[in-house]
Amino acid sequence: MDNTLLFKDLNLIPPLERALTKQGYTIPTPIQSKSIPDLLLGKDLIGIAQTGTGKTAAFVLPILQRMTEKYPRIIKTLVLAPTRELAAQIGESFSAYGEFLKFKHTVIFGGVSQGKQVHALARGVDILVATPGRLLDLMNQRKLSLNNIEFFVLDEADRMLDMGFINDIKKIITRLPQKRQTLFFSATMSREINNLAKTLLKNPIHVEVAPQATTVESVKQYLFFIDQPSKEDLLLELLRQKHLTRVLIFTRTKHRANKLALFLSKNNIFSDAIHGNKSQNARNQAIKNFKNGRIKVLVATDIAARGIDIDNISHVINFELPNEPESYIHRIGRTARAGADGTAFSFCAADERNYLRDIEKLIRQKIEVMDHTFHSETAKNAVGAAAKPPPKKQVGRNSRFKHKSNPISKNKRSFSKHAKFGSRFKHSHRRR
Repeated sequence: MDNTLLFKDLNLIPPLERALTKQGYTIPTPIQSKSIPDLLLGKDLIGIAQTGTGKTAAFVLPILQRMTEKYPRIIKTLVLAPTRELAAQIGESFSAYGEFLKFKHTVIFGGVSQGKQVHALARGVDILVATPGRLLDLMNQRKLSLNNIEFFVLDEADRMLDMGFINDIKKIITRLPQKRQTLFFSATMSREINNLAKTLLKNPIHVEVAPQATTVESVKQYLFFIDQPSKEDLLLELLRQKHLTRVLIFTRTKHRANKLALFLSKNNIFSDAIHGNKSQNARNQAIKNFKNGRIKVLVATDIAARGIDIDNISHVINFELPNEPESYIHRIGRTARAGADGTAFSFCAADERNYLRDIEKLIRQKIEVMDHTFHSETAKNAVGAAAKPPPKKQVGRNSRFKHKSNPISKNKRSFSKHAKFGSRFKHSHRRR
């Protein structure tokens, strides 16, 4: 597509052009320029795209243009999203792009009281953005009907399946009218995802803005081989560098996310954690503080971070490598958005070596290794049983009250206070 293509060339109606101008958007992203013309013609679509590519506007704009105004207000558009955060951000997009139109929307998700959501539905809405669980709850309570749906969007279908929503989605689909326009988005396209798409779509156009299962090219990726007890020391040294301005850190567990955020705060680095056990209000506040710069660091689990769409994240740090290689792609895709540069640091301990192997196999490249004071040859050369996490211990009756040993070493090394960043973290091209 010609890089000089502008939004004004896409035949959008004046209220939408006015909203785009107010938002400061003039040039569509590749998925927008490839999708919007066909979506305006009413075609179904399969979009292979990661978050940060502009896919939300790619479906919000044509839906707003094609919707018909019917009164009383009935739900004509349904957007399903896997997480509360993504649902809320899609709702914000309908508000921004539909500012000069008369449509009303609401967002429903679990984890909060349903009272306000039911009240909003009772007043009448044209557009509903929902997570599957809460939507099914309210459908079973007969608080809403999907009989008049004209547009159905399934966003981040791969994550929907990862989170176990496939049965909920199938139940919802059976309640939709056969005649509708369906838009289907996923970052990857497995066999199961492809089978689901076939049941939903009719002669869809296929748009792929990046090769499947590849990382964003503008993300600079670096690897730190390190022993588990030294990870916190290395993290502190990295975060004290001035060019790490807004940092998203990933852990595999909720407990580790909490522990790490507390550790950073105690070391005068403003941070917070988000995960499934946090209340919705707490998660919203943490994301708001991260967006406006009140905290420098947000620590997150994979599911909680899915759908976070925050500009100007300078660095993603994988404090723990994900056990699913696809999650690595989603994680580092939080930075380097909309053409900006971004950097991803990954810590790899010995028992994560197999995770690293799977990640490099998926992305089809070796991640560049950094030399540093805490470098671990043990982690670098781990193989066999040493290269994977130890099996979880079975807790028996007699072992229930045994003391747990502290995995954090008391004798931690630290970098020289006067060493320069360039000398501490040298690029290494040694074979692994």
